[in-house]
Formats: sequence, structure tokens, C-alpha cells
Amino acid sequence: MFLVGLTGGIASGKSTVARILKEDLGCVVIDADVIAREVVQPGTNGWKKIRQHFGSDVFLPNGELNREKLGQVIFSDAEKRKVLNSITHPEIYKAIAWKVVKNFLLGQHFIILDLPLLFESKKMVPFMSYTVVVNCSEEQQVQRLMARNQYSKEAAEIRIQAQMPLSEKCGLCTRIIDNSKDMKTTYLQTVQLHKELSKSLLYWKVRMLIALCAGSVIGLTIYVVKCIFR
Repeated sequence: MFLVGLTGGIASGKSTVARILKEDLGCVVIDADVIAREVVQPGTNGWKKIRQHFGSDVFLPNGELNREKLGQVIFSDAEKRKVLNSITHPEIYKAIAWKVVKNFLLGQHFIILDLPLLFESKKMVPFMSYTVVVNCSEEQQVQRLMARNQYSKEAAEIRIQAQMPLSEKCGLCTRIIDNSKDMKTTYLQTVQLHKELSKSLLYWKVRMLIALCAGSVIGLTIYVVKCIFR
């Protein structure tokens, strides 16, 4: 099994590509955004730490995190954004690791990791066999974000500029899906990516490496046992 990192920018179309891979092409997709919501549910460690550092103002009356309010706070303050990331990222990575192990044991060929901050955090990049960026122009990001979230142009630009530019991410990845045109074009590119991943023999290399490691451990154990009982 090998890992594929899928990323992009806010309103670039990453979620659309992830949905095609999961629902239309049957891939296993681990969505970091979904996990990010799970690790800040009321009563979790993440929830407690956010309340401790950001106060009750970023919570709803029912105790759930007010994501819109928290977003307003962190997108206008880089230091507070770092604090939030330091709270949530370890919990997110831990949950992702468990899901990866589970799917490895189920014999999956590859797994798509939907990671919005793949290149910003850099921690997961070394584990990726492929990295895919869903790209479009910044103006398209602004227009899509304004339409989707009813943001003003200024609010949309603040959120986009708080992230690493898509042009920079495209220079770091191994594959690019251009989402600046129509949906059919994006769909066909995603299907082509799926074909490439399905044909890849990388998963055999990973399994052989694991088999060699397991064999070495077994061999060493047998040797130690023989030495003890001589």
C-alpha cells in the first residue's frame, strides 16, 4: 500500500476531486477536514485546549465549536493560527495514522489523504508516494469563495492569502489537476490520475520492505532463542 497526498487551496476544487475519487472511482479517501471536526467535538482534548486558549467566545451555546467565529479569529492573526494548529494537528495526525493502519491491514492498494495543509505543515510529505494539487487561479478562488460562503471580496481574499499560494504548491507536487475549466475537464483528469495510481507497482515495494523487516525480526528472534537454550 502507498499513500497519495491530495491538497489545494480554499475553494480550489479539492473537495470535488476527492468526491470523484471516492464516490465515482471507489478510492479510500481519508479527509483531514472531517477528522479535524471529530477531534474538537465537545469533551475531547482538542476541544478543552481550544477553550483554554481562545475562551468561550468561539463556542456555541450548546458547547460545540463555532467554526465561523474561530475562523474570523485565526485568519486575521497568524500567531493565533499557529496556536490552533499546534492544538489540532497532533490529534489529527494520530487519527489519520490509525485509519492508515486499518486500511493497510485490509489490503488496500493505495489510500488518498485529503490534506489541506500538506505542504504548509510538511510533516506528512515524506510519507507520500504521490502529491497532487488541485489548481485554479486566485481570482477563481475569490469568486467561488464569495459565492459559496457569501463572503465579501475582502473576507475571501484574507482567507486565501492566509494560505500558501497555489502556484507555490504546484512547484512542490508530483501531479497537478487543473480545475480552472469545466467540470468534465476536471473529471477526466481525475480519472486519468486514478488509472496511473491503479497501475503503480509502488505497493509491492512497500509490502516487500515490510516482509523483509518482518523476516529480519523473526530471524533475529530465532537466533536469540537458540543462543539462550544452547
